[in-house]
Amino acid sequence: MSNSNMANREVCDLIFLDYATKKPFLNLDYANVTTTELTGESTFACGGKGHPKRVQFSGERAGTLTIETQIQTVKLWQLITGGEVSASAKFVSRVETNVNEAGTEIALSEAPAAGSVFVYAADDDCGNALACTVADKTVTLADALSANAPVIVYYMKEVSEGVQRINIKSTSFPKNFTVYGDTIMKTEDDEVLPYRIVAAKCAPQSNMSLSFSNNGDPGTLTITCDLLADSDDNILDLILIEE
Repeated sequence: MSNSNMANREVCDLIFLDYATKKPFLNLDYANVTTTELTGESTFACGGKGHPKRVQFSGERAGTLTIETQIQTVKLWQLITGGEVSASAKFVSRVETNVNEAGTEIALSEAPAAGSVFVYAADDDCGNALACTVADKTVTLADALSANAPVIVYYMKEVSEGVQRINIKSTSFPKNFTVYGDTIMKTEDDEVLPYRIVAAKCAPQSNMSLSFSNNGDPGTLTITCDLLADSDDNILDLILIEE
Protein backbone atom coordinates (compact mmCIF):
# COMPACT_ATOMS: atom_id res chain seq x y z
CA MET A 1 0.00 0.00 0.00
CA SER A 2 3.03 2.28 0.24
CA ASN A 3 2.03 5.67 -1.19
CA SER A 4 -0.79 4.20 -3.30
CA ASN A 5 -2.80 6.43 -5.63
CA MET A 6 -6.31 6.63 -4.15
CA ALA A 7 -9.69 8.25 -4.70
CA ASN A 8 -12.88 8.62 -2.71
CA ARG A 9 -16.53 8.53 -3.73
CA GLU A 10 -18.29 7.73 -0.46
CA VAL A 11 -19.63 9.79 2.42
CA CYS A 12 -18.30 9.56 5.99
CA ASP A 13 -20.43 8.05 8.72
CA LEU A 14 -19.82 10.09 11.86
CA ILE A 15 -19.97 9.34 15.57
CA PHE A 16 -20.15 12.36 17.89
CA LEU A 17 -18.81 11.94 21.43
CA ASP A 18 -19.38 14.56 24.12
CA TYR A 19 -15.95 16.19 24.42
CA ALA A 20 -16.09 16.54 28.20
CA THR A 21 -17.48 13.11 29.13
CA LYS A 22 -16.47 11.06 26.03
CA LYS A 23 -20.00 9.61 26.07
CA PRO A 24 -21.49 8.86 22.61
CA PHE A 25 -24.04 11.55 21.74
CA LEU A 26 -25.08 10.91 18.11
CA ASN A 27 -24.48 8.31 15.41
CA LEU A 28 -24.82 10.26 12.15
CA ASP A 29 -24.85 7.58 9.45
CA TYR A 30 -27.29 9.25 7.05
CA ALA A 31 -25.36 12.21 5.60
CA ASN A 32 -25.01 12.79 1.85
CA VAL A 33 -21.83 14.90 1.96
CA THR A 34 -19.11 15.31 4.60
CA THR A 35 -16.33 17.79 3.88
CA THR A 36 -13.24 18.43 6.00
CA GLU A 37 -11.30 21.64 5.39
CA LEU A 38 -8.04 22.70 7.04
CA THR A 39 -6.98 26.33 7.10
CA GLY A 40 -3.94 28.30 8.19
CA GLU A 41 -2.46 31.75 7.97
CA SER A 42 0.96 32.68 6.57
CA THR A 43 2.88 35.79 7.59
CA PHE A 44 6.14 36.91 6.02
CA ALA A 45 9.15 38.90 7.12
CA CYS A 46 10.19 41.17 4.26
CA GLY A 47 13.32 43.16 3.57
CA GLY A 48 15.51 44.74 0.94
CA LYS A 49 14.86 46.59 -2.28
CA GLY A 50 11.46 45.80 -3.70
CA HIS A 51 10.29 44.63 -0.28
CA PRO A 52 10.55 40.87 -1.10
CA LYS A 53 9.31 38.15 1.24
CA ARG A 54 12.29 36.63 3.10
CA VAL A 55 10.95 34.41 5.91
CA GLN A 56 7.61 32.64 6.17
CA PHE A 57 5.76 32.03 9.44
CA SER A 58 2.72 29.73 9.73
CA GLY A 59 -0.03 29.97 12.33
CA GLU A 60 -3.71 30.09 13.17
CA ARG A 61 -4.20 26.45 12.21
CA ALA A 62 -7.92 25.69 12.11
CA GLY A 63 -10.55 24.08 9.92
CA THR A 64 -14.16 23.02 9.51
CA LEU A 65 -16.20 19.85 9.22
CA THR A 66 -19.26 20.39 7.04
CA ILE A 67 -22.14 17.93 6.83
CA GLU A 68 -25.03 17.96 4.34
CA THR A 69 -28.00 15.73 5.08
CA GLN A 70 -31.57 15.33 3.85
CA ILE A 71 -32.34 13.03 6.80
CA GLN A 72 -32.90 14.83 10.09
CA THR A 73 -33.44 13.78 13.70
CA VAL A 74 -34.32 15.57 16.92
CA LYS A 75 -30.91 14.59 18.28
CA LEU A 76 -29.26 16.31 15.30
CA TRP A 77 -31.20 19.52 15.97
CA GLN A 78 -30.08 19.31 19.60
CA LEU A 79 -26.45 18.92 18.52
CA ILE A 80 -26.64 22.10 16.41
CA THR A 81 -28.66 24.27 18.79
CA GLY A 82 -27.67 23.08 22.25
CA GLY A 83 -31.36 23.21 23.15
CA GLU A 84 -32.94 21.13 25.89
CA VAL A 85 -35.23 18.23 24.94
CA SER A 86 -38.48 17.79 26.87
CA ALA A 87 -41.48 15.46 26.60
CA SER A 88 -44.24 18.08 26.57
CA ALA A 89 -45.35 20.75 24.11
CA LYS A 90 -48.01 23.40 23.60
CA PHE A 91 -49.20 24.69 20.22
CA VAL A 92 -52.27 26.18 18.49
CA SER A 93 -54.86 23.89 16.91
CA ARG A 94 -57.46 25.00 14.32
CA VAL A 95 -60.74 23.09 13.94
CA GLU A 96 -63.50 23.57 11.38
CA THR A 97 -66.73 22.21 12.85
CA ASN A 98 -70.41 23.01 13.46
CA VAL A 99 -72.52 24.10 16.39
CA ASN A 100 -75.23 21.73 17.63
CA GLU A 101 -78.92 21.75 16.68
CA ALA A 102 -79.62 24.39 19.31
CA GLY A 103 -76.91 26.63 17.83
CA THR A 104 -75.24 27.15 21.21
CA GLU A 105 -72.68 24.39 21.79
CA ILE A 106 -69.55 23.12 20.06
CA ALA A 107 -68.10 19.71 20.93
CA LEU A 108 -64.29 19.46 20.71
CA SER A 109 -62.36 16.20 20.52
CA GLU A 110 -60.04 17.24 23.37
CA ALA A 111 -59.96 19.66 26.26
CA PRO A 112 -58.21 22.92 25.33
CA ALA A 113 -55.81 24.79 27.59
CA ALA A 114 -57.62 27.20 29.89
CA GLY A 115 -58.33 30.62 28.43
CA SER A 116 -57.12 29.71 24.95
CA VAL A 117 -60.38 29.22 22.97
CA PHE A 118 -61.47 31.63 20.22
CA VAL A 119 -64.51 30.93 18.03
CA TYR A 120 -65.30 32.56 14.67
CA ALA A 121 -68.10 32.22 12.18
CA ALA A 122 -66.90 30.22 9.16
CA ASP A 123 -67.21 33.28 6.89
CA ASP A 124 -65.34 35.54 9.36
CA ASP A 125 -62.16 33.55 10.11
CA CYS A 126 -59.90 35.52 12.49
CA GLY A 127 -62.44 38.37 12.43
CA ASN A 128 -64.76 39.10 15.33
CA ALA A 129 -64.49 36.42 17.99
CA LEU A 130 -67.79 35.03 19.33
CA ALA A 131 -68.24 35.28 23.09
CA CYS A 132 -68.16 31.87 24.73
CA THR A 133 -67.41 29.82 27.83
CA VAL A 134 -65.59 26.49 28.01
CA ALA A 135 -66.15 23.46 30.22
CA ASP A 136 -63.89 20.46 29.53
CA LYS A 137 -64.46 19.63 25.79
CA THR A 138 -67.64 21.72 25.36
CA VAL A 139 -67.70 25.32 24.14
CA THR A 140 -70.93 27.25 24.85
CA LEU A 141 -71.68 30.39 22.83
CA ALA A 142 -73.16 33.43 24.58
CA ASP A 143 -75.40 34.14 21.57
CA ALA A 144 -76.98 31.27 19.65
CA LEU A 145 -76.27 30.75 15.96
CA SER A 146 -78.50 28.95 13.50
CA ALA A 147 -78.71 25.16 13.88
CA ASN A 148 -75.54 23.35 12.73
CA ALA A 149 -73.91 26.61 11.67
CA PRO A 150 -70.27 26.17 10.56
CA VAL A 151 -67.65 27.70 12.85
CA ILE A 152 -63.88 27.78 13.23
CA VAL A 153 -62.31 27.19 16.62
CA TYR A 154 -58.75 28.06 17.64
CA TYR A 155 -57.35 26.76 20.89
CA MET A 156 -54.09 25.89 22.58
CA LYS A 157 -53.32 22.17 22.64
CA GLU A 158 -51.08 20.66 25.31
CA VAL A 159 -49.32 17.35 24.55
CA SER A 160 -47.42 15.31 27.13
CA GLU A 161 -47.22 11.89 25.46
CA GLY A 162 -45.40 10.84 22.30
CA VAL A 163 -43.80 14.25 21.75
CA GLN A 164 -40.26 15.63 21.72
CA ARG A 165 -39.70 19.38 22.01
CA ILE A 166 -36.42 21.23 21.76
CA ASN A 167 -36.45 24.47 23.68
CA ILE A 168 -33.89 26.92 22.27
CA LYS A 169 -33.16 29.94 24.42
CA SER A 170 -31.00 32.97 23.80
CA THR A 171 -28.57 31.34 26.21
CA SER A 172 -28.53 27.93 24.41
CA PHE A 173 -25.24 27.01 22.76
CA PRO A 174 -24.00 23.67 21.35
CA LYS A 175 -21.49 21.50 23.18
CA ASN A 176 -18.03 20.55 21.94
CA PHE A 177 -17.57 17.06 20.54
CA THR A 178 -14.90 14.62 19.46
CA VAL A 179 -15.90 13.22 16.07
CA TYR A 180 -14.91 9.89 14.52
CA GLY A 181 -15.48 9.50 10.78
CA ASP A 182 -15.61 6.25 8.79
CA THR A 183 -15.40 5.94 4.98
CA ILE A 184 -13.36 4.11 2.30
CA MET A 185 -10.69 4.91 -0.29
CA LYS A 186 -10.17 2.99 -3.53
CA THR A 187 -6.72 2.54 -5.07
CA GLU A 188 -5.65 2.23 -8.71
CA ASP A 189 -5.01 -1.46 -7.95
CA ASP A 190 -8.73 -1.84 -7.10
CA GLU A 191 -8.11 -2.16 -3.36
CA VAL A 192 -10.81 -0.82 -1.06
CA LEU A 193 -9.15 0.56 2.07
CA PRO A 194 -10.84 1.70 5.30
CA TYR A 195 -10.26 5.39 5.93
CA ARG A 196 -10.89 7.16 9.23
CA ILE A 197 -10.85 10.74 10.42
CA VAL A 198 -10.71 11.91 14.02
CA ALA A 199 -11.61 15.51 14.81
CA ALA A 200 -10.17 16.05 18.29
CA LYS A 201 -12.40 18.96 19.32
CA CYS A 202 -15.34 19.93 17.16
CA ALA A 203 -17.63 22.92 17.86
CA PRO A 204 -20.91 23.00 15.88
CA GLN A 205 -21.85 26.45 14.64
CA SER A 206 -25.27 27.60 15.81
CA ASN A 207 -26.51 28.44 12.30
CA MET A 208 -29.39 26.26 11.10
CA SER A 209 -31.79 26.70 8.18
CA LEU A 210 -34.88 24.47 8.06
CA SER A 211 -36.66 24.70 4.70
CA PHE A 212 -40.10 23.30 3.91
CA SER A 213 -41.28 23.04 0.30
CA ASN A 214 -43.98 21.17 -1.60
CA ASN A 215 -41.85 20.68 -4.73
CA GLY A 216 -38.29 19.91 -5.84
CA ASP A 217 -35.75 17.87 -3.89
CA PRO A 218 -36.17 17.12 -0.19
CA GLY A 219 -34.78 19.88 2.02
CA THR A 220 -31.09 19.68 2.88
CA LEU A 221 -29.73 20.65 6.29
CA THR A 222 -26.12 21.85 6.38
CA ILE A 223 -24.13 21.63 9.62
CA THR A 224 -20.78 23.37 9.91
CA CYS A 225 -18.45 22.55 12.79
CA ASP A 226 -15.29 24.47 13.65
CA LEU A 227 -12.21 22.33 14.28
CA LEU A 228 -10.41 23.39 17.45
CA ALA A 229 -7.20 22.19 19.09
CA ASP A 230 -7.58 19.98 22.16
CA SER A 231 -5.41 20.16 25.28
CA ASP A 232 -2.61 18.30 23.44
CA ASP A 233 -2.80 20.59 20.36
CA ASN A 234 -4.46 17.86 18.26
CA ILE A 235 -6.84 19.04 15.54
CA LEU A 236 -7.33 16.23 13.03
CA ASP A 237 -6.14 12.68 12.41
CA LEU A 238 -6.33 11.08 8.94
CA ILE A 239 -6.02 7.30 9.19
CA LEU A 240 -5.67 4.85 6.31
CA ILE A 241 -5.86 1.16 7.20
CA GLU A 242 -4.20 -1.62 5.18
CA GLU A 243 -6.17 -4.85 5.18
